[in-house]
Amino acid sequence: MRTVRATAAAVTVALAAGAASVAAGRFASDAALKAPPGGPLPTEPRLTVHATAAGQIALTRHLAALRPGVYGLVGDGAHAVVGPVLDTATHSADSVVRRLERVTRGTLRPGDKVWLTPAVHVGDPRSALGLDHRDVDIAGELGPLPAWLLPGARDTWVITVHGLGTTREHPMNVMEFLSRQRFPVLDLAYRGDRGAPRSPDGLSHLGDTEWRDVDAAIRHAVDNGARQVVLHGWSTGATMALRAAVRSALRERISGLVLDSPVLSWPATLRALASARRTPGALLPLAVRAAQGRTGLERDRTAEAARLRVPALVFHGPDDTLAPWEHSRRLANARPGLIALHTVARAPHGAMWNADPQGYEEALRRFLTPLM
Repeated sequence: MRTVRATAAAVTVALAAGAASVAAGRFASDAALKAPPGGPLPTEPRLTVHATAAGQIALTRHLAALRPGVYGLVGDGAHAVVGPVLDTATHSADSVVRRLERVTRGTLRPGDKVWLTPAVHVGDPRSALGLDHRDVDIAGELGPLPAWLLPGARDTWVITVHGLGTTREHPMNVMEFLSRQRFPVLDLAYRGDRGAPRSPDGLSHLGDTEWRDVDAAIRHAVDNGARQVVLHGWSTGATMALRAAVRSALRERISGLVLDSPVLSWPATLRALASARRTPGALLPLAVRAAQGRTGLERDRTAEAARLRVPALVFHGPDDTLAPWEHSRRLANARPGLIALHTVARAPHGAMWNADPQGYEEALRRFLTPLM
């Protein structure tokens, strides 16, 4: 009888431990599968506003605050644009002074908690940039997808696709450049975004199913006069663009890809997001298994590159802690005649333009010129 009781107790403990492990894995996987569009990623540190002055803002001294380039700065109801660190300003031991370009929403006061974002602009192309556009609905498989359509003289369109932690406001970073090149631009909101249908399970699939919304955008462009399209994606949006280029029934209409910080190893990205939420290392494999079980995510994404038939420009750098740069480097090395890697130093995930806007746009100009 004692043996039976001991065995039953051991089974109960094992089952409880197993259930707890499953629950912990699901919770950890939520960092990636339930990341709200436009919300801060857990990898982005919270900074404190120490002081503001004319054209200046002092932020907590942190590696993030020392990044080169231009970024959005987001707080509670506030959005601003900050430029580079000011070498001529007086910096304290615990703060860094950057150029304050403008406050676009709300106010910033000492003590406010803020974080940096690659999305420099808020609103829509007309209110943020003075660019004419139309609001259009794209017929997606789950329902209508809202998009901005900017007119242009060329019959090659650029379809822009944002990624993790951002919305369709993020591609506005390059809209002025694309407008100067006279490209029509179709900026897409896809499943899970504000105003777009939710996925049936309510989860992000990190591009594995969302690419079909890019396919719908390609069809919309072709139906409305596009002879060819270039797909420009960031983060998981870059993954979606790569997948569309090899799987879409209209892939012959795709003349090129621009991949910014592509998520080529979703397990690595999921582990990074879960770790940033202080998930114990022992639970990270459970998070990966839970994500795969919940969504059916395919592990190998670089296999898509072997089937790629159009030129691609990859923007990526070694300081991306969410989507390891090594995967992009291997991707470019495997297809040297087709895939070019433009390395950007000291840039976080999805912020290759922010770290070096002029270098980014010049590389983009050279890539797009033969595709015009």
